[in-house]
Amino acid sequence: MLATQLQFLGHAAFRLTSPEGRVILIDPWFTNNPFVPAHLWQPERADLVLITHGHDDHFDPELPSLLARTGARCLAQPQVRFYLYEQGVPTTQFEPLNKGGSVDVLNVRVTMTLAFHGAHIDLPNGTAGFPHEGVGFILTFSDGAVVYAAGDTALFGDMRLLADLYHPTVALLPIGDRYTMGPREAAHAARLLRTPHVVPFHYGTYPALTGTPEQLRAHLAPADGVRVHALQAGDTLDLGALR
Repeated sequence: MLATQLQFLGHAAFRLTSPEGRVILIDPWFTNNPFVPAHLWQPERADLVLITHGHDDHFDPELPSLLARTGARCLAQPQVRFYLYEQGVPTTQFEPLNKGGSVDVLNVRVTMTLAFHGAHIDLPNGTAGFPHEGVGFILTFSDGAVVYAAGDTALFGDMRLLADLYHPTVALLPIGDRYTMGPREAAHAARLLRTPHVVPFHYGTYPALTGTPEQLRAHLAPADGVRVHALQAGDTLDLGALR
């Protein structure tokens, strides 16, 4: 059986492949996305799609088409899920979930966590609707890999509870600053989470997102025992090799 694989698609989008070969997309934004290599825009397969919030750099307007084409199950922030219902995505394609809940799907245990990030959905008529708070996800795989996908969020103290309960082996943390945690806060998040590995995202793509992996490393001490993996768009990380 293969180890869990993590691919950084670009900006805030990730692709995970489980030991059973299931493909999981987190916040896929492909349509006209300059930060994701064009050859990755049309994934041939997706078995599960996770959506943390409805901002357009995390939530592809063509997501209903992707779900219809692939038949993927979907786990989405509740207001985003309601919006997708209105767009005609069948309710049977969803795994309804809310913050604090967990579900077993496709040999993966998925928990929806808190995130502190005000969000909305840009509607087709040019207005903003469906205001909501973002969420994060913890994914526990059959090979022991535990991935915390924080989504866009501020630092919050209850990350230490996530460490106590779930023991994440890898944390996907935003570091851009201004709209999310910056490098200083993300370093403290890594300490609260007691995770040995961090993959930063949501930085370096827009001028306002000024945080860098180098700054994140500078805020971490050797005693923290945290390794920062600054992946380029398209790079893959073998999570089995990290343990």
